[in-house]
Order: sequence, then C-alpha cells, then structure tokens
Amino acid sequence: MSTFEFLLPDAGEGLTEAEIVEWKVKPGDEVAVNQILVEIETAKSLVELPSPFAGTVTELLVEPGQTVDVGTVIIRASGGAGDAETGAADVAAPPTTDDDALGAVADTASSISSETAAAEKPGAVLVGYGSKGGATSRRRRGAAAPVAPSAPATVPSARPASVPAAAASAIIAKPPIRKLAKDLGVVLADVTATGLAGEITRDDVIRNATQASLFRNIETPEWSPEREEKIPVKGVRKAIAAAMTESAFTAPHVSVFVDIDATRTMEFVKRLKNSPDFAGIRVSPLLIAAKAVIWAVRRNPMVNATFTPAEITVHHYVNLGIAAVTPRGLVVPNVKDANELSLRELAVALEQLTLTARDGKTTSADMSNGTITITNLGSFGMDTGTPILNPGEVGIVALGTIKQKPWVVDGEVRPRMVTTVGGSFDHRVVDGDVVSRFIADVASVLEEPALLLD
Repeated sequence: MSTFEFLLPDAGEGLTEAEIVEWKVKPGDEVAVNQILVEIETAKSLVELPSPFAGTVTELLVEPGQTVDVGTVIIRASGGAGDAETGAADVAAPPTTDDDALGAVADTASSISSETAAAEKPGAVLVGYGSKGGATSRRRRGAAAPVAPSAPATVPSARPASVPAAAASAIIAKPPIRKLAKDLGVVLADVTATGLAGEITRDDVIRNATQASLFRNIETPEWSPEREEKIPVKGVRKAIAAAMTESAFTAPHVSVFVDIDATRTMEFVKRLKNSPDFAGIRVSPLLIAAKAVIWAVRRNPMVNATFTPAEITVHHYVNLGIAAVTPRGLVVPNVKDANELSLRELAVALEQLTLTARDGKTTSADMSNGTITITNLGSFGMDTGTPILNPGEVGIVALGTIKQKPWVVDGEVRPRMVTTVGGSFDHRVVDGDVVSRFIADVASVLEEPALLLD
C-alpha cells in the first residue's frame, strides 16, 4: 500500500499562498489521475487542482476558507503500487489545459510513496501541465496568440450554428429569460440565439446587456443586523490594494481628456451587429475602442512600454488589458498579441475574456505581461475618471459613457452620440506631447472608424 501526499502548488507567477475554497472530494473517495481535487483562490484567480495520483482519499488536512502557504501538505491518499504506476504513466499524456496558466504548478506538486518509488519517476508532475523539463507546448513569450481563443469549459464544444432571433418566425425564449431581458433593457429581437433549438439563453441576454444595466439590476438588500462587518484583506483584494498603492506612489501620473462625437462609431457597431460575420459575437463600442488603441499605439509606441530605473522597454506587440469588475474584485486580464488579430478575432477574444472574468476563472497567465490597458467607465454610466496605471504599464485609456448630447455640426446644434476619451500615463516615460497625440489618435478613430481601414 502506497501513501501519497499532495502539496499546495504555486499556481503561477511566484505566489506564496492560497485559500482553500472548496474540496471536490472527501475521505473515502476513489480518485483518478487528473480528477479535480480542490478549488483554490490565489491573489489572482480561482484555480482547480487536478490529482497527480490514483487512489483513495484518506485525509483532508486543510479546512475550506483557510489560507496556507505553498508547499503545505493539503491532502493524503493511499493506493496500491499499480495505482502509482498508472498515475505516473498518465502524467505523460498531452496537456489538457493552458500550459502558460499553471505550468509552475508542477514544480511543487508531489506524489510520495512509502513502499514504491514509482510516483517519483521523472515526469510525475501535476497532470495536464507537463513536466518542468519538457514543457514543449508552452508558447514562446511574444509569439503570436491563437487566432480565436478557446471557449470556456462550460460551453459545449459543438453546437448548431447560431440563429439570429430577429430572423426567426418567432422569438423563442422562456418566460424567465424574457423577464431578465426586460429587467436589463435588452431587446430580444436584437439578440442572436445560441440555444440548441434556436432559443435565446440567459447567457445570450447577458451578453447583450450593458454592464451598467447589470449593475442597476442588483437587488437592494436589507440592512444587516450587525453594526459592523470585518472583511479580511486577502486574495484578490489584497493584491489590488498592493498593486494600486505601488502604482499610485511609484509612477507619476499625468491624465488628459477629450470630448468626441462618436456617432459614426455607434453606426458602425450597429452594422457589425447586423453582419452575418459577427453573428453570435458580442459587439460593443469597446471593440472599436480596442482597435483604436492598437492603431494609436503603432503611431505612438512609447505609450506601450515598461519602465525600470535602468531602462525603458518599448513593446512592439500589444497585450491589451481590459479592466473587468468581477464578483471577486477588479481584475485586468489581457488579450495576448491583440495587434495581430482581425476585428472579428478581437471581438471573440474580448468576449471570451469577459465571460471568463465574470465566472471567476481568469488565470494568472491571462493577467500577466500586459502592455497597455483600457478601462470602460462608460459601462457604469460614468463620463470620465482618472484611472491608476496597471503596475508595470505606462498607459491606461479610459472610455466614458456614450450618450446623446447637443453638439455643434457645421455651425448648427444637433443631437449626436458624445463620449469622453482620456487616460493616465507614466510621466517618467512619456511627456505631454506624446500623451496628447496618442489620445487624439484614439479619439480620431472613434470619430471616424473608417480610419481602421488604413
């Protein structure tokens, strides 16, 4: 009989601790190689840890809600020598998850046998992430990102082609879905249905809702009977506090803003929504803003840089960060090599990024190595703001709400769709002229999206 001990691994980016959120097994359960053992929360994301062994769970050593250091033994299991051999053999299977996201997990995961050394064979690492010496599937830093990000694990890999609801003879949606659409201000006729029978699903409605409407839909709770509530500063909140403090008091921020007429952008967004090429894909002004930022970076590369006291590194690629509010707090995942994506590919990537963040499944790799960020303040109905730089980056662009306002056109006051574009920048790297030209370029595209065709 062999005994296995599983140590809390480093889930990437040199993290030193994590919180046990939920055990997926209990003592007495039989587990197979690659079966999910536990869900943990790090300072960056929720992570499910798979088993590197096959056997029977004998003891759970950490309670849910407890934070422990990397390298702590969190579970013990037992099994025959054959189980250990099977576990080691199965580890060599091709990676089944993003190797960038948790490649370092393997370094601290262990499977220790009291009667056999089978589990200590080379390659006996956390299943699905490859061994430290042979991770050939890991994408080279700076290499081109996949053309279209893979769908979340919860989304079926195969489904019938999307059916535009407006084109159907009748809108197919259950009463709860219709009520949700009404509450969120979503017109069902404008929604592309992705249900197996052509029906509109809850995700379809949420995909078409603005974040502002989602925010307003939150129910107002009753006052708590407790006069005060103590919330431990840990996990994502602890990471946010440290990062924002470091950024605010290290990089000297300078901010600029400009009001623009975004009427043509809204018309362009409408045309894209009606295009068969974008059926089933979330299209919003944020997509055009993202393309505008990429275009403006090419013309003003210094805003896409990293500063250290010794040197400034100018990146000739764009890992575009999108500030996203999630149930766990603010996260800034980024689209790798966004400059290489077409408009459609970028739309798919942004939608995937948003859905993953909303589900709390953003990985450390998704939030690493960003080069410039967009924060969409308009999703909350805000006109503008002074955002703090994402640590390590030189620029962050703020997009305000787009709404109808009086605007002077050819000497006449007309109703136009107006927004404010601005941002904050690290004055150690860029001066006012560079900042102004960059924001002016972003504004130019939002005023005339045809510039994207250049």
